[in-house]
Amino acid sequence: MMTGRGGGQPAADGGLARHIPVLGGPAVEFLNVRDGGVYIDATFGAGGYSRLVLTAANCNVIGIDRDQRAIAAGFDLVSRAEGRLVLVEDRFSNLEGVARSCGYDAVDGVVLDVGVSSMQLDEAARGFSFRLDGPLDMRMGSAGPSAADLVARASERDLSMIISTLGEERHARAVARAIVRSRDEAPIETTGALADIVSRVVHARPGQIHPATRTFQALRIFVNEELHELAAALDAAERVLRPGGRLVVVSFHSLEDRIVKSFLTARGRRSAGSRHAPEAVQAPASFRILTGRPVVADEKEIAANPRARSAKLRAAERTDAPAGADISDELLPRLPSLAEVMTARRTS
Repeated sequence: MMTGRGGGQPAADGGLARHIPVLGGPAVEFLNVRDGGVYIDATFGAGGYSRLVLTAANCNVIGIDRDQRAIAAGFDLVSRAEGRLVLVEDRFSNLEGVARSCGYDAVDGVVLDVGVSSMQLDEAARGFSFRLDGPLDMRMGSAGPSAADLVARASERDLSMIISTLGEERHARAVARAIVRSRDEAPIETTGALADIVSRVVHARPGQIHPATRTFQALRIFVNEELHELAAALDAAERVLRPGGRLVVVSFHSLEDRIVKSFLTARGRRSAGSRHAPEAVQAPASFRILTGRPVVADEKEIAANPRARSAKLRAAERTDAPAGADISDELLPRLPSLAEVMTARRTS
């Protein structure tokens, strides 16, 4: 954990303060930031949302990131916030436990910016991007199997399922087959090597996305268990938000947005009694949905940051109803877990 002391304002320039997050303005508006409030920036990254929240009111922010480098890079913003920002290295699925460890049983807002950050994509050594040749890693943290471990160990069937489901790649079988054939000849250890393998079986016309885009996306999501993390974080946010507290989620992938939408739809309506027990008391909704349709970036923001094109923001306000039963497993696509894939007997 890293904290500052005192009670000043973060600077408007220098260091992380220059980072402008996607849909930052609408995110802070939906959070309804107020003086004295406590907010969780559960995907701290380069500190963009934290800076905007700290600037909006005399409040406190807990920043969470599983990437040790993001936490270390946040030292300058912590110093400038002078006691109003605490950074914790952890998974955002554990945001409830992090809040309690910081002395808060309930908070006034939670914001999540789901997916890989620009600074991770731009660092070749992290192995997230096919644009920059580097070790095939893709881990947001430092623990667990890397993407190289996954492509070396997973069966052709599992690779095909992962790439098809999480990358929505219609050539997933051919890609998985090509990976297995290539690894039998030599280990696949770099992003460039994997991109070349995929490009041999997936062909893109000029102006289309790179042939390896969907495969890299799928492997990254799977290695970091991103969808499991998101579903668990939504449940955790429901438990830790006080009545009137706000949940804001910005996603960049259709599967992520589907999970958020399904969760809020389930929590935003009263549970109906069945025809077998029509007199059963209905459970009240635990969230009031604030975005009938997702908020998207305008043309100006997209021009300044093309990554914003695929961003969707959904927001909801916590009611005083009790949190519902954990439904995280119900929100996820049917795939073997990372542990199951890595411990299964490898088949070519």
